[in-house]
Amino acid sequence: MPELPEVERGRRLAESVAGGRRIEHVWCADDEIVFDSIAPRAWRRALEGKRVEAARRWGKQLWFDLSAPPHPLFHFGMTGAFRTPTTTPLQLKSGPREDPAAWPPRFVKIRMRFNDGGELVMVDGRRLGRILLRDDPERQPPIARLGFDPLLAMPPPKRFSEMLRARSANVKSLLLDQSFAAGVGNWIADEVLYQAGIDPRRRASSLTDAEAKRMRSGLAAIVKRAVDVNADNSLYPRSWLFHRRWGRQDDAKTASGQPIEHVTIGGRTTAWVPSAQR
Repeated sequence: MPELPEVERGRRLAESVAGGRRIEHVWCADDEIVFDSIAPRAWRRALEGKRVEAARRWGKQLWFDLSAPPHPLFHFGMTGAFRTPTTTPLQLKSGPREDPAAWPPRFVKIRMRFNDGGELVMVDGRRLGRILLRDDPERQPPIARLGFDPLLAMPPPKRFSEMLRARSANVKSLLLDQSFAAGVGNWIADEVLYQAGIDPRRRASSLTDAEAKRMRSGLAAIVKRAVDVNADNSLYPRSWLFHRRWGRQDDAKTASGQPIEHVTIGGRTTAWVPSAQR
């Protein structure tokens, strides 16, 4: 599933193609689930002729600031992404294989053409993404219900520790709670807890200030590194759990040879290293 780094990659792609351009033509699939029952003709009226002032993001939500409201708000769901005719699509570890040469690609939900001839599409094969219209995206749901963004608005250490102590949920489930940390998904949560040496089953309220500090520092560093390499996971450090956490393999080990175990926490598969996480 696209997490904060993958969505930030999408935002940067959208900014490079759409930023400062006028939307000349919009095509939408007739999909009332993805488009929240808004008809294609209503989308055309809402977007065509407007200028994209900026592409913005909070957590896993991405939107365009247009020259006039309403503004389009995008959520990639499980397998969604932005694509252009000239860029190689990002291949998620658990996502479907795509033909990078195919244009338009499969499963297009919206296709936008700009005044300089550029094109941007959003694909979504599983129909779990959403494309919405909002007059004020930052102050309306779903963004208004989200917690802090680890890249844009990480709480100070003292506040972060207080936030953990106020929550009784296990720390893995808390990290996945978008009202707590917007943009964190399964692999980031596992990576943070592994690098911080924290058992994912621990209650958040049980963490010491030192453990909270390690967790906060790890979350900030992991997200920044992933964003710095534009979510190209082949460039993530080889010591990261990321490279060895997939597939629930019985013989999975870390780069240093420690056994990796897989458990289900809060309904999600969790990879962790019992010998290193307390």
